[in-house]
Amino acid sequence: MADVSWVKSRRSGKQGNCVLVARDLNGDVLLGDSKHPDVICARYTDAEWRAFLGGVHDGDFDAI
Repeated sequence: MADVSWVKSRRSGKQGNCVLVARDLNGDVLLGDSKHPDVICARYTDAEWRAFLGGVHDGDFDAI
């Protein structure tokens, strides 16, 4: 994906098991895997992504 600038999560492992995040031209959030940077693993709208981040911030997923 030449039009996407992936950013590696600071929490990713150092052995190539890295989560990648980017925004596409429409503003959607893309998740990828550093082993396969040309493959989009998931796509979220901005509203979906903000709801997810809000849940993380609020501790909704702490028990997982």
